[in-house]
Amino acid sequence: MVFDLVLPCLALVLAVAWLDRGDLHSVAAALPYVLLFALGMIAVNTLLGVYRRDPDRSAVRTSTRVIACFLLAAAMVYGMVSLVPQSAAWRGELELAVLLALGVIVAMRGYAVHGGFSPLLPRHVMVLGTGAEAAIVGQSLARLSPDVRIVGFYPVHSNEAIHVAHNRILMDSSSLAEATRRLRVDEIIVAVRERRTDAVPIHELLECRLAGVRVLDLSSYFERALGQVRLDSLRASWLIFGEGFRQGLVRTAVKRLFDIVAATLLLGVFWPLMLLSALLIVLESGFPIFYCQERVGQGGRLFRVVKFRSMGSDAEPDGKPRWAACNDARVTRVGRVLRRLRIDELPQLYNVLKGDMSLVGPRPERPYFVTQLTREIPFYAARHSVKPGVTGWAQVRYRYGESVEDAAQKLQYDLYYVKNHTLFLDTVILFETVGVVLTGAGAR
Repeated sequence: MVFDLVLPCLALVLAVAWLDRGDLHSVAAALPYVLLFALGMIAVNTLLGVYRRDPDRSAVRTSTRVIACFLLAAAMVYGMVSLVPQSAAWRGELELAVLLALGVIVAMRGYAVHGGFSPLLPRHVMVLGTGAEAAIVGQSLARLSPDVRIVGFYPVHSNEAIHVAHNRILMDSSSLAEATRRLRVDEIIVAVRERRTDAVPIHELLECRLAGVRVLDLSSYFERALGQVRLDSLRASWLIFGEGFRQGLVRTAVKRLFDIVAATLLLGVFWPLMLLSALLIVLESGFPIFYCQERVGQGGRLFRVVKFRSMGSDAEPDGKPRWAACNDARVTRVGRVLRRLRIDELPQLYNVLKGDMSLVGPRPERPYFVTQLTREIPFYAARHSVKPGVTGWAQVRYRYGESVEDAAQKLQYDLYYVKNHTLFLDTVILFETVGVVLTGAGAR
């Protein structure tokens, strides 16, 4: 993002130097437009998921996103340049700068998304441990972090079985600190389940830390690399003593103000679409238009969520709650469209204005499922420390949940949000939600 913000400014300087031989007045006059273009490019890239690390993204998908990015950005450039007076002496420099920056940014984003620049900035990482956790870390590093070079796996005194290739294990007799200096390690990831002092060389890790080497435990590594708090490496002490979990009055007030303003604007923009949706529901399956259901909110408090009805009125004839499934037969034809485009969620803006929900937060679940999931999944109740949201980090990062296993996967993203939620993260999630809606990802 910083690169995409700075590059258009450099392009402007180059354009002025080329056409005007260093006219600084032209730079000052055109700079606001260039910054507007740069912010627009960042918004477009975020909207299309260009900044997301996705190792499974194919060249075809990348090309599609790059073309869409170019078309959206080109329309944005045309609109921006049309605002500049024809008499402006620096109009030519501005056009040249934004066209140059547009071409370079789009090309470099498409190249960078597949790790094309990773060898230029390598990070040398040592994994402490040789067990199952160490193997998981090694696999995720190779898959998600092409800029990382694993120098090896340092063995510890543990009863765990070896799960990594023997040729990757550092078998020399040098100490951890000596091996770190010799291999020029930038980061050590402690992938050891046992935390006994005889299993983990605490004093040597401290020596490495004081020498400037970053040391991460499993939970901190997965939080940074995957944007989730992994349940299989999570301990209650990490939640208690770790950083984050900002629930102060200032953050609460800012989030509430953001919710009110954003929900009001969204209702003002989408009320014609909501009116049309209500009419289509009535024409296909009659009344009621809305679907009200009890959900669990912040602190375990119950409230009634409001959505457009997308299923038949007898979706649960026996009264027993069911998970929504892929291609659910209970969904009506209109409801299928509403769900795919997430239009059925729009009435929840009323819950946001009322204060039961936030615009961004964990998905609110029914009491029946909350009781079940709290019993079967550790730390599930922690997600209720913040208000539930119309959209959230788990919704844009994981598919629609239809089982306890899916709920556990989504909880890992919810815990990340609870721990790290900020206004910036909320804004990123809203942008990514638009991208999810446009692609129809995760719809049921």
